[in-house]
Amino acid sequence: MNLEIRDLSFKYGSRFALKDVKIEVREGEIVSLLGPNGSGKTTLLKCIGGMLRPKGTVLIDEKDLREMKQNEIAKLLGYVPQRAINVLPCSVFDAVMVGRRPYVGWRSGKKDKEVVFKILKLMGLEDMALRSFDGISGGEMQKVLIAKALAQEPEILLLDEPTSNLDLRHQLEVLKIIEEIVKGGKVSALMAMHDLNLASRFSDRIVLLKKGEVYDAGDPKSVITPENIKSVYGVEATVDDNNSRPYVIPLKAI
Repeated sequence: MNLEIRDLSFKYGSRFALKDVKIEVREGEIVSLLGPNGSGKTTLLKCIGGMLRPKGTVLIDEKDLREMKQNEIAKLLGYVPQRAINVLPCSVFDAVMVGRRPYVGWRSGKKDKEVVFKILKLMGLEDMALRSFDGISGGEMQKVLIAKALAQEPEILLLDEPTSNLDLRHQLEVLKIIEEIVKGGKVSALMAMHDLNLASRFSDRIVLLKKGEVYDAGDPKSVITPENIKSVYGVEATVDDNNSRPYVIPLKAI
């Protein structure tokens, strides 16, 4: 399914957090949102996911989300926040099972359990299925949040810094899983990222935000440039070529 954002704007009080944002995410594509803190990445994902009410239009395969029922949206969009907000004293298995609610309400069946076990194995979480969700590390909790979103079997993944709280090995592991899911099925992903080099490696396209507006968009090589990094981040950097992907070496803040 294709995701399209048209002329999307959002204000916190009188301040624009997003202004006239236009983005398209095609089926089988990973698009990364880049930009400094306060550029609107998280706000944009929340607007798409329905947590905030923006002006503008969000379309899935040309269908306006405002015309869709919440349960229908939950089957299409899987949202992963930066961190767990309300941590409940339940098992990891049950935390992931919550992702099946759009299909079963509060009563799960054999198929739902099979889906959850499959995703726990995919995410390397099967050995902690019975551990308490509120007793695991921040990195493990992040992987559980991703697993919960995958349990929804969504067509579109919205990921807000999916590698936050993860060490280097698990950052690569999680992004590789996301890449395999997107490329292996009819799924697309829009993810907010801070690490320019990880975004460069795993993204088909980059959307660079500055003060709530799209500053540049395109393939990683055309967007991740010394000029853009200087203008958007206020950092001088060199950008090398690494297997046809840009690799950023920051030099100094300006």
